[in-house]
Amino acid sequence: MAGKTCHYKLVLLGDTAVGKSCLVVRFVRDEFFEFQEPTIGAAFLTSTVDLDDTKVKFEIWDTAGQERYRSLAPMYYRGAAAAIVVYDITVKETFVGAKTWVKELQRRGAPDCIIALAGNKSDLESQRKVDKAEAEEYAADNAILHMGTSAKTAANVQELFKCIAQRLPKEPKAGPESSGSVFDPSKVAKQKQGKNGCC
Repeated sequence: MAGKTCHYKLVLLGDTAVGKSCLVVRFVRDEFFEFQEPTIGAAFLTSTVDLDDTKVKFEIWDTAGQERYRSLAPMYYRGAAAAIVVYDITVKETFVGAKTWVKELQRRGAPDCIIALAGNKSDLESQRKVDKAEAEEYAADNAILHMGTSAKTAANVQELFKCIAQRLPKEPKAGPESSGSVFDPSKVAKQKQGKNGCC
């Protein structure tokens, strides 16, 4: 019997050149390019995470990090079920920027949005400028997920998305503000047999 499929909107936010696009490409296509062109506006990709009894399909918006595109961000994170805020562990300023994004999501994003903080470029540990304990403490204080990742080596990339998938509700609330939808083949069959129409 086929399990249900949940569709969720996920957005990536963070300063320019922290590796947002590289993380997404590694997750979706398991590829890495040393030189990635900056994202213009936003890019859209999809990929699926298989959990025990559910498939979670992410509809991913990879947003541009340049300041001139910042005003467009709310259009992409509005209604998102999850957000990954990325910073570069070798550039302290990007962690400051990440905290600004988290604050904005907490204020203007969906109230039940799962926020994950990704300390990217963990393969450059010897050049680390963001204190690991400080980042962990910040994440704990804000009740958000935190994980070190490397798009280059693929470290923790699949794990990050899987962890988010596990935290998402598998029966999203109905209504226009719902940030996810569920496709359950067994329910479709039952609806066809029943006399009542769709709600």
